Amino acid sequence: MFKIGDLAVYPAQGVGVIEAIENRDVGGSKQLFYIMKIMGNGMKIMIPMDGAKSVGLREVIHEREIPKVYAILRNKDVTIDKQTWNKRYREYLEKIKTGSVFEIARVLRDLFILKNDKNLSFGERKMMDTAKSLLIKEISVASNAEETKIEEDLKMIFTVQ
Repeated sequence: MFKIGDLAVYPAQGVGVIEAIENRDVGGSKQLFYIMKIMGNGMKIMIPMDGAKSVGLREVIHEREIPKVYAILRNKDVTIDKQTWNKRYREYLEKIKTGSVFEIARVLRDLFILKNDKNLSFGERKMMDTAKSLLIKEISVASNAEETKIEEDLKMIFTVQ
């Protein structure tokens, strides 16, 4: 699926580079692993090659998909569930864990809308920052643009009412 040097997205961690493919002994049997370094924080992750798809490892979105992400962010005509913050937090966390850039965009949009209505909990603020940084990194890689430019794009989307 991936080769050394490829960029990939690992759910909830973001964009990384496949640095190596290694054979490791696990429980007495040899298994191939992707060794991936996350670009945002330098963390290294070992992902079994035969389980890569099931854990959600995927390619970076194509540049042509970026307008769909921006459309999700611009769509303010959504109903935010008024449930307790911790139930909402768990739902948003599940969306981020899917690794889908579109789900992450929905989480970011919903938290921004919610932030305009009331104060976010510490966990929700932290999650909003996580969703924002995951989106900025992937869109910047997909569009071959500076992260600061993508951050400005997001600011423009969320300041225009």
